[in-house]
Amino acid sequence: MMALMEKISLYLSYPFVRYALIVGVLVALCSSLLGVTLVLKRFSFIGDGLSHTAFGAMAVAAVLNLTNEILFVLPATVLCAILLLRMGQNTKIKGDAAVAMLSVSSLALGYLLMNLFSKSANISGDVCSTLFGSTSILTLSLPEVWLCVILSVLVVAIFVLFYNKLFAVTFDENFAKATGTNTDAYNLLIAVVVAVIIVLAMNLVGSLLVSALIIFPALSAMRVFKSFRGVTICSAVVSVTAAFFGMMISIVAGTPVGATIVAVDLVVFGLFTVAGKGIGVKG
Repeated sequence: MMALMEKISLYLSYPFVRYALIVGVLVALCSSLLGVTLVLKRFSFIGDGLSHTAFGAMAVAAVLNLTNEILFVLPATVLCAILLLRMGQNTKIKGDAAVAMLSVSSLALGYLLMNLFSKSANISGDVCSTLFGSTSILTLSLPEVWLCVILSVLVVAIFVLFYNKLFAVTFDENFAKATGTNTDAYNLLIAVVVAVIIVLAMNLVGSLLVSALIIFPALSAMRVFKSFRGVTICSAVVSVTAAFFGMMISIVAGTPVGATIVAVDLVVFGLFTVAGKGIGVKG
């Protein structure tokens, strides 16, 4: 046990490990806050669709040899979030069909572009790391960490400032609209913020596992708590804790970061399911 603690202490002495933990915790926090709203509104599929879209944007950035991919991927994913919301309101193309069409197209075109134009000698490795996460979270520079911090603070601030409106739109959109709330604007805000979270989370867990980071903490909290506030707070605690321990296990054991975090989330979900059946706490 002492040897393990010494090993962890040694890893924490490296700046790149601390950077990774800071970013991982912030991304997990932001994901959990919006995850509750997405699950309750049955918008979970939007996170999945946007993560695939972000993969396509990242493939284009890789082909163009952009030094800072996020400056291209973030606006592209936000634009797709807006497009996705508009397509979902189209009576000819239902919401789930629009998500499926956009996500599959982005995955296919992204992989095609990387095969045709990428100069990398290990295309399969690049694709795999982008889809499932890689050690790129351990190569973050200080400016990238600060960018993540700024965007995370912005996401949390938006959630806190518009908490009441998001609560109203989440539980009864028709009633909120009847009381004068611009529900379309708040749905758009949710989609844009989710797009930002997904881009931040791609370095952590990869594009295919991002939706798990958003959904699992919310589902775990719902096994035990019943109120919106209780679920939101519990979801944040669960997400941050799972991300921290998942990353520590990954660093010490040498396992894939994204898959390890999702595995921890899955274990926590199982524990909360058992606990929920036993105590059924409200609050």
